[in-house]
Amino acid sequence: MAETTTQNKPDREDDIRGRAGVAPVKAEYIIERPGGESSRGARQVDDDAAEGRSDDRGDSRNNKRQKTKTGWKARQAGKARPTGEAAVRICKAWETTGECSRGDACKYAHSWAGYFEVKPKDTHYEAKAGFFEEEPFVRSTASPLVGGEDVIGKTLDLTTECPVYADLGYCPFAWRCRYLGGHIRKVTEAGPDSVTRLGEWELATKSEATEPGNKHNEVNWPSSEMLSQLKNNKYAWRFSPVYLHHVEPEKPFALAMPKGSFKKGKGGKVQAVQLSEEDAMNGAEEAAANEEEEAANAEPKGLVPGEAEAMDVPLRPEEKRRLNWENGLYLAPLTTVGNLPFRRLCTDYGATITVSEMALAQQLVTGQTEEWALVRRHQSEKMFGVQLAGGFPNRMVPAAEVIARELGPTGVDFVDINMGCPIDLLFNQGAGSALMDNAGRLGRILIGMNRALGEIPLTVKFRTGVAATKPNAHKLIPRFASEWGASAMTLHGRSRQQRYSKLADWAYVRSCVDVLRDTCKDEGLAPIPIFGNGDCFSAQSYYEEKERSGVDGVMVARGALIKPWIFTEIAERREWDITATERLEGIRKFAEYGLSHWGSDTMGYRGRNELETLLSSSNVTDWVKISEMFLGPVDASFNFTPKHKSSAHGEEAQG
Repeated sequence: MAETTTQNKPDREDDIRGRAGVAPVKAEYIIERPGGESSRGARQVDDDAAEGRSDDRGDSRNNKRQKTKTGWKARQAGKARPTGEAAVRICKAWETTGECSRGDACKYAHSWAGYFEVKPKDTHYEAKAGFFEEEPFVRSTASPLVGGEDVIGKTLDLTTECPVYADLGYCPFAWRCRYLGGHIRKVTEAGPDSVTRLGEWELATKSEATEPGNKHNEVNWPSSEMLSQLKNNKYAWRFSPVYLHHVEPEKPFALAMPKGSFKKGKGGKVQAVQLSEEDAMNGAEEAAANEEEEAANAEPKGLVPGEAEAMDVPLRPEEKRRLNWENGLYLAPLTTVGNLPFRRLCTDYGATITVSEMALAQQLVTGQTEEWALVRRHQSEKMFGVQLAGGFPNRMVPAAEVIARELGPTGVDFVDINMGCPIDLLFNQGAGSALMDNAGRLGRILIGMNRALGEIPLTVKFRTGVAATKPNAHKLIPRFASEWGASAMTLHGRSRQQRYSKLADWAYVRSCVDVLRDTCKDEGLAPIPIFGNGDCFSAQSYYEEKERSGVDGVMVARGALIKPWIFTEIAERREWDITATERLEGIRKFAEYGLSHWGSDTMGYRGRNELETLLSSSNVTDWVKISEMFLGPVDASFNFTPKHKSSAHGEEAQG
């Protein structure tokens, strides 16, 4: 593409080329804002401000209500009294089974009477609709048909398709679905109303579906029993209290532990009793008593059966599953945006290693449902890890234990420790990049997590250091490898102090890679994968950074947010001049994946057509317009405010 030219030529060549990660744009595509300033250079996304707003993440989870003089009120928008469809509250038990054990005491409706009078009409959707560069950008191949004259028929579109039904083989939203016409049929024989039958209409059953998968084709669903145990401090921990008492005997631990699960052995050292799973869960003391005499005279053992080693020694490398990350395409853990639908989209484009959004260990250990939702994994994610954030062993070690026990090696391929997050909220709590300045505490965390995870590998993601002038990653790397048992590492080439304000220091990354290689050689360790991270926005930059630093791969973060198809570019070693309709196809898939799971590039240029301009817009109203192509029109009262206002403009975003 030709270099950008303007009437007032820039003084420096780098001004002509633009900022790192911004493609050069021809002059005819530059949009001039009032005052003569081009939008391409007028606005730069403030990453720090965006991350700072993520402080609200914890606040919104823990403080959903705000006290006023007249009582408590909801802090979040949209908490007004429900109207329309939401005003008809159907009993969930009755809806799914046809029965309700509460009977007349149940405050919800046990009939669909009144529901379909207010239910919005079906949204028309076709998976194979044509995409065009002129309006209408999405064109139907069929005319919407309205069903019969009955109440249900007034809301039905029998030509619509339900993307959830197509993806899962059934639709868990059943009669409530906005694409109801896609999985309903009219029947001639009379029959009583039931869970699957309403008048002349009948839901398609799972047996008629393509191939029903597991729940949402996703794994790592926590059981309600486990969450209840965690919330009420009744979860039967087997390892964490023992380890925590060993490394921090002066600190009381507040984790539930079956009686007889541990005791003091020879020399006064804490020793774990090898209880069976059943005995541990039931808190049986008899099994512990039978081993007491033998254990008192035996060498202190760890918590892995058959091992005779000290509690504070990590598992040997051969006891961990090896991570074969050679030529792996690694999507970074992206808080608030690296959700399962986005990871699934990136997997379609070629990502081979994915990791959850940052999950707070404190929230997992206390059974917070919204935090456990972050660890869910789609079946298309072939190499998946959970990233944990926390600053102290008494939360990180239990979090590792519960993940290993409840999700296991089939649900999680590795667990990653967040040592790079720079935001004040985590840093001031001793988590994220703050761990790099406390090697003692960090070591206790890694050793404990390593043992709690069993065969599941433990990886670390960290920065060059806290202060820009005092990098210390090269000092920690040998300990990660030889003392603390890290199975893989990712080094972000910036300090905590730099955040995203400077280019990544790939020369320093190179020196750290050399330190790791030398350590593995000197200690006789198998090669440990190390990835670099920072400023990877194209296939060219990927291979340049990989060759310059000697890393095994480059983790892609913001580059994937700008263009998720970067993984295809890297795999095929080319720059994909993707068309607007190809991009719209990606958004269609993302919308479908979002529906199954839940329910931009740089601004400043005019596209080669109206669709391309729309897709590049940072105006929130345009984002809503795109979503309406697949999800249907929003209500007249709908008001959308983006979480990261620094990345958007428009009246709705000016709060």
